[in-house]
Amino acid sequence: MSLFLDRCIPSTPLQLRYKQSLGGRAFLFASSSCLRLTVCTTVDLKAEVAAACIPAAPILLPEGSWKKVEGGVTAAKGFKAAGLYGGLRAKGNKPDLALVACDVDATAAGVFTTNVVAAAPITYCKNVLGTSTMARAVLINAGQANAATGDAGYQDAVESANAVAELLKVSPSAVLVQSTGVIGQRIKKEALLSSLPRLVGSLSSTIQSANDAAVAITTTDLVSKSIAVETEVLFLSRFQTSINDIELIVLWDKGWRSSCQGWRNGKRLWNDPSKHGYHARCMLFSLSLSLSLQVDKDTSTNDCVIALASGLSGLAEISTFDSDEALQLQACLDAVMQGLAKSVAWDGEGATCLIEVSVTGARDESGAATIARSVASSSLVKAAIFGRDPNWGRIACAAGYAGVGFDGNNLDISLGDIELMKNGQPLDFDRKAASDYLRNISYVHGTVEIHISIGSGHGTGKAWGCDLSYDYVKINAEYTT
Repeated sequence: MSLFLDRCIPSTPLQLRYKQSLGGRAFLFASSSCLRLTVCTTVDLKAEVAAACIPAAPILLPEGSWKKVEGGVTAAKGFKAAGLYGGLRAKGNKPDLALVACDVDATAAGVFTTNVVAAAPITYCKNVLGTSTMARAVLINAGQANAATGDAGYQDAVESANAVAELLKVSPSAVLVQSTGVIGQRIKKEALLSSLPRLVGSLSSTIQSANDAAVAITTTDLVSKSIAVETEVLFLSRFQTSINDIELIVLWDKGWRSSCQGWRNGKRLWNDPSKHGYHARCMLFSLSLSLSLQVDKDTSTNDCVIALASGLSGLAEISTFDSDEALQLQACLDAVMQGLAKSVAWDGEGATCLIEVSVTGARDESGAATIARSVASSSLVKAAIFGRDPNWGRIACAAGYAGVGFDGNNLDISLGDIELMKNGQPLDFDRKAASDYLRNISYVHGTVEIHISIGSGHGTGKAWGCDLSYDYVKINAEYTT
C-alpha cells in the first residue's frame, strides 16, 4: 500500500483504522481545502480480459460531508502512473507492471507487515526508508510475490529499483518497489527490466493511466475497487478549491489479514516540526490503527503502506491535532478506508455476500473491534452464512473466544432485524425468515448485518468479512496450478 499527497500534512494524529491490513500496497495524495481521497484495489480475472473489461466493485461509503468524485492515482498534483503487460503473469496478457511517479521529491514514510517471512520488497523498502525521508516513484509487479526468495530475491528488488531510477534520472534510493503474486517465486527480472523503458514512457496523469496501473497489480479477485471523495475544509469559500487531492490506492495480494507495524521514518520524524515530519506522523499514526477487514486469517508476507507527499498544493499545512482541517481529513480517511474495506470483503474469493459485524456495549473501542473481527473471521460463522443457516451459536462462540472480557448474561445477538439472543438467553425466532434473510441477501450480493451487544459500555466497533463458499476452497486449492 502506498500513499501519495500533494499537500504536506503536519503532526495531526489522525486515527485511520488500519491496524489489520489487507495484504497489499496503497497510495495517498493530498492538496488543499477540498479533501479528495481515492482508494483503488484491483485483482485478476480468470478470463484473459483487457483492463477495460474488469467491472468495478460497489463503493459502500458511509454517509458524511464528503462527496464521491471521479479520480485515480493521478488525481493528486505531481503524480503520474502507468500500467502495462510485461510478461510476468503465468498466463494471460493482463497488465502486470505498474509505476507511480512524482514530479518532485516527495516526503516518504512506511508501515510494514509483521510477518517474519517478509517479502524482499518489504525488506528493501524498510532499508531505504530507514535512511531516507524522500521518494520519487513506486514500482509494482504482479505474478510473483518475491517472498521467501532469499538474497537473490532481494537483489532482484534492488536491481529493479536501480533500473527505474536510471530511466527517471533520480537516485536509486528514491525508488520503492512492491510485489504481489505467488510466494516463493522470484520476479521474472528479464521480462521486468526489458519492459521498464516502455513503462516509464507511458507515464501519464490521465485517469486511464491510473486505471492501467491499478489493473497491473491485481491477483485473484474479480473486480477493481476505487474510491474518491471530496470535501470542503473549514467550509470557507476562499478554500473551496483547495485541499482537493488526498488520494489513497490500495493494492492487495489477496485481501489477507495482517498487522502492519515496523514504521520507518515514524520515530525519527515524530517530533520533527517540519512539514515532512508532520506528514509522516499524521499518516503513520493513522495507518497504524485498525481497519477491520477479514477475508481469511492469513497474514501476508507483502503487506505495506507507503505514504508520499508532493507538497505541490501550494497551501498552508494543517498545523494542529484538533483543527477543523485535521478532523475533516480524519473523517474522510476513515470513510475511504471503510468503503474500501467493504468493497474488498464484498469481493472476497468466492464470496456471495458481504458480512458487517457491529459490536456495542464494550468498555472501549478496541475491545468492540476485537470482538467484531473475531466474529467476521470465524470460519464457522462464514460457512453458516453461506449455507443460509442462522446458527447464532457460532456467533456467540466467536464473540466469547475473542479475548475480551464481558458478562455472557449481557450478550445480545441479532441477524438484520431478527433478534436471536437477548440477555444471554436464546429467543424463539422464525428460522425460515432468518434463513430467507441470508438467502435474499446472497441473491443480490448484498450485506448481511450481524449486531452484537455485550453490555452498557460506550465502546463500539465494526468489522467486515464475507461468507465462506465452495469457490473459496476451489480458488485457493488451485492457486498455482
